[in-house]
Amino acid sequence: MKNLLIACSLLLAVFATAQTSTKTNSAQVPMVLTTFDTIKLQAPDTLGGKPLMQAISRRKTDRSFDSRNLSLKHLSEILWVANGVNRAKGKRTVPSAMGLYPLQTYAVLANGIYLYNPLKQQLEPVIKGDFRNLAGTQNFVEVAPLNLLFIAKARNANDNFQSAIMDSGYCGQNVYLYCASEGLRTVVRASAKDAELLKVMNLGSNYKFILAQTVGY
Repeated sequence: MKNLLIACSLLLAVFATAQTSTKTNSAQVPMVLTTFDTIKLQAPDTLGGKPLMQAISRRKTDRSFDSRNLSLKHLSEILWVANGVNRAKGKRTVPSAMGLYPLQTYAVLANGIYLYNPLKQQLEPVIKGDFRNLAGTQNFVEVAPLNLLFIAKARNANDNFQSAIMDSGYCGQNVYLYCASEGLRTVVRASAKDAELLKVMNLGSNYKFILAQTVGY
């Protein structure tokens, strides 16, 4: 009986190690985008990552990036923490005054610009091509694999975008904490070549660029 218990314990340990290894490997495998189509994102691993206080203690800004692509796991979870749905009725991972959620989140990747659909947890293609140079004025935006754009659509002619500006801070901080937890680099920026971006994305004068955030290694 004792030997049987030992054998079962060893099997459980091997299984747990294999599961951990699988999770680790999925975070390390870079994405390879060969087509410009809808990207089905993974569900977030809500049991993963470092404890909150550790992540806060490691939160920092980086302005140096290399060109390694993110894994699908990291890309999926970055978008989810930024502006994803985490409970019923489409409620998000970030707060929003009066539940307006005025921000749209775009992902600028090497092969094109995508719009994040939080209800379906997917990236939807907007325009094909490498437009990372428009995501900011710093050289690193062209090197890093991901630039997030937080863009708002005016609710009416008198919209001053105050709610969107506040919401962008929540989104950015969530991404900062996730990057601290996962060993990624990030920097939030209030500047981009926004007029050119909006034109390329075919967004009219009722849209406003609010914030950008670069993420990578």
